[in-house]
Amino acid sequence: MSEPEILTPPKPLRGNPAGTVDVLLALQKHDGKFATQEQKVADFVQKHLEHISSMTIAELADHCAVSKPTVVRFCRTIGCDGFKEFKLRLAQNLAVSQQYLSASLHTPPASGDAAIDRVIGAVYESAIAMREQIDPKILDDVKTCLLEPRNLLFAGIGGGSSTVAQEGANRFFRLGIAAASTSDSYILQMRAATLQEGDVLFAISASGEADAIVAAVEIAREYGAKTVCVTRPETRLAKAAELPIQIALPEGTDIYKPTASRYIHLMIVDALAYAVAQERSAATAENLRRIRASLTAYHGRTGPQPLGD
Repeated sequence: MSEPEILTPPKPLRGNPAGTVDVLLALQKHDGKFATQEQKVADFVQKHLEHISSMTIAELADHCAVSKPTVVRFCRTIGCDGFKEFKLRLAQNLAVSQQYLSASLHTPPASGDAAIDRVIGAVYESAIAMREQIDPKILDDVKTCLLEPRNLLFAGIGGGSSTVAQEGANRFFRLGIAAASTSDSYILQMRAATLQEGDVLFAISASGEADAIVAAVEIAREYGAKTVCVTRPETRLAKAAELPIQIALPEGTDIYKPTASRYIHLMIVDALAYAVAQERSAATAENLRRIRASLTAYHGRTGPQPLGD
């Protein structure tokens, strides 16, 4: 048997800046619609998904009783430049998709009580893990740089992180701090380039590997801004930020349960906002009083209610 090809990362596909293509979905969409000879390749691939990465194009063609050009045409039909790119993208898909492919579709639905308990249990488990790992010295250092920033920019890309970033700005503007948030990768690069000494960029990323977030932190730091992040330990983001809050949070195998990490990130942001509010108590109290007064004048309600609702 000849040696398998060495896989190297491919160029991003045209119109696909993330550099990924869902080979598994492409196989499903084209199934039964391939040219006759290409369908032979598709049938074999779908039955031997985990073995393709170790095969050469000649071996695959031989197994399918087709020519090597037919294999190349098959690869191009599903959006790849050739066999080498197809193998890499299939391997990438399998690496991230296996838990979803093997998940039971016949799991009985959880009752309301059970669903609540599972979510609470996951949050509790993650909160305990965070409490055991959190570095109080880093928290104090972050609190200090958040006391009087010229500008405070929260950044998060993706569903959970962008929500936390938005809530961070929501927490801190109430304290009299010029706080804003963005989840747009292009705007983030531009905003980062305008930051300077006296400003703070606060980045949130569950993975710590989002290119846009890492690049923004590097840009902001180059121009003299303080950079803070909440992320996993030893990630590119953790290494790029001046003050990294690093926590490794457990994630269960239940693919249907929302991740608990965003709750933990919100807890950290809330704890910092609380500490900053206490440290700036006079200014904070006056700002909160003004907010309450303005809202009472707006809607007329004077009874106890969450500030800002």
